[in-house]
Amino acid sequence: MAGALFWQFGRAAPAPQKAQRPAAAVPVSVAEARAENFAIRRRTIGILESPATVVVRSRLQSQVLEQHVKDGQLVRRGELLFTLDDREVRAAIARDEAQIARDQATADRTAIDLERYERLSKTDAVPRQQVDQAVADNKIAQANVEAARAQLEANKLQLGYTKIMAPIGGRVGAVRVTPGNLVSVNDATGLLTITQIRPIRASFTLAERDLGPLRKAFIGDAKTAVRVFTPGESEPLATGTLDFVDSAVDTSSGTIAAKAVFANTDFGLWPGMYVDVEIDLDVRPDTVMIPAVAIQSGQKGPFIFVLSKDGTAAMRSVALIGIDGNRAAISSGASAGERVIVEGQMRLVDGTRVTEVAPTNGGGGTTKQPAPPVAAGAAAEAR
Repeated sequence: MAGALFWQFGRAAPAPQKAQRPAAAVPVSVAEARAENFAIRRRTIGILESPATVVVRSRLQSQVLEQHVKDGQLVRRGELLFTLDDREVRAAIARDEAQIARDQATADRTAIDLERYERLSKTDAVPRQQVDQAVADNKIAQANVEAARAQLEANKLQLGYTKIMAPIGGRVGAVRVTPGNLVSVNDATGLLTITQIRPIRASFTLAERDLGPLRKAFIGDAKTAVRVFTPGESEPLATGTLDFVDSAVDTSSGTIAAKAVFANTDFGLWPGMYVDVEIDLDVRPDTVMIPAVAIQSGQKGPFIFVLSKDGTAAMRSVALIGIDGNRAAISSGASAGERVIVEGQMRLVDGTRVTEVAPTNGGGGTTKQPAPPVAAGAAAEAR
């Protein structure tokens, strides 16, 4: 009995437990989700190409007398490029004119003979056979006149070939001949090459799944906007319109070819350049837009934290439509008017108490966070 009492009163009394204080609220910054029109865009790689390229050749054999262009010069359609020696052609024209005069005189004589024989045949002074011969002679003479005139026109056409004009407007490449050189119709290299660069086209391809909206955009009343960028840059070089959609899908690659045309008034685009191409395929109205930095990546997909009315952070999965600059379009996870957390998410779990503070970046929503699971710079396909 005494041992039991000693054990009961001799042990140390348990220390009183301290009351647990609630965890401190995590400071966060928020931004309001808004309902806006969201452009469905695709971004791909393209190449700039000239709508027309012409190798200028001589259409007759002659000698270059004058050169009126230089390397790299911009020319207009119909502008004089070269002058060739035209003396031989002019001599042929003079010969043709003389031939016409001679044949016309013969035709006039046969016409007089025919009239005379027809008058005499009425009195049976000449046989009918002689009249028929006069008719044939007159027709042959008239045909000779027409043939001589046709030859004259052909040589006048040859005379026009001695003035070599620009068949299209564009930029001249390297001039391959200089005055004094002989040129001919069989010259494979040509005199020079003219490349049209204003306007200019961008050729690109899109995935087969985009054929529907691409065709809809092409046949619509409004011109579909297409922008080209220097690879890695965010500012567009130029904005143009969709100009062509191929008539068939390439079965080997599962892509559809398309082209866009650009005015290129400042000559900022050059044939052969590789560019990033961005095309607006459609507009999704009343789409919930939030800052892209609000989206986090998880094992179950992208998610966000929304500021609840009770001052806690609610974690929600989101269905991401696409990214437009520093904004993200979602089809579920938040509604217009709700406030999503854009700073401080890394310290949050579902139900964490939070306190709102001003954003450190001025509310622009550009604080660096883990990137959302979509292709950089391209809008994801609408779900």
